[in-house]
Amino acid sequence: MRTIIIVLFLVLFLIISLPIQGILYLYRKINREKADYISLHIVNWAFNVIRFFSGVKPDIKGLENVPNDRPVLFIGNHLGFFDVILTYPLMKRRTGYISKKEFEKIPSLSTWMRRLYCLFLDRSNPKEGLKTILEAIDYIKDGISIFIFPEGTRSRDGEFHEFKAGAFKIATKTNCPVIPVAITGTNTVFEDHFPWVKKRPVQITFGEPIILDALDPEDKKHVSDYTHSVIAEMLKEQRQ
Repeated sequence: MRTIIIVLFLVLFLIISLPIQGILYLYRKINREKADYISLHIVNWAFNVIRFFSGVKPDIKGLENVPNDRPVLFIGNHLGFFDVILTYPLMKRRTGYISKKEFEKIPSLSTWMRRLYCLFLDRSNPKEGLKTILEAIDYIKDGISIFIFPEGTRSRDGEFHEFKAGAFKIATKTNCPVIPVAITGTNTVFEDHFPWVKKRPVQITFGEPIILDALDPEDKKHVSDYTHSVIAEMLKEQRQ
């Protein structure tokens, strides 16, 4: 029943929100930032409705570690669709997620994603992948945070895999803080028993900001490995 309700709500939202997208498109020409935050609140509401119907009440820790006065690069491990559904409503600033290219083909959804500064990554095309990273760098410089899952794809075995180092160019080129995010349990909500949604315990922890200039030279040189080790330790604490 949870799954049917969620699917029906999502379809209705994407259809009914079409005229809202048109109004926001026009209003954005008058006041871009306010239109952006209206879009943010609408999508946050939709995700919170999905979370309510799923029955999931995530255990959230560390939100006080996220700066409110500057854009950041969120780096998280990736287990499933609910990673985004549960983390996005926690974003107080404009935040774009880097998503796989396939979502760009879904009508209405892709429009909302672009409106919220999401970027579509073509993992099979290195040239296009670099272009996406450069766009993310421009977003950070424009005051928009970026959330990325550098494992490249969701973990299908539940294990924490190595990061693709290219994502960290977003931080090294902008010198923005890196916020490590550890997520456990989201795969048990949906992916482990696809296509059904189940009420399961989920933990999401936002770690202390990683300030690149405060790192040892070796850690700064290998910031991808350093961040991976930080999240690995956070995941270990969650599982204990």
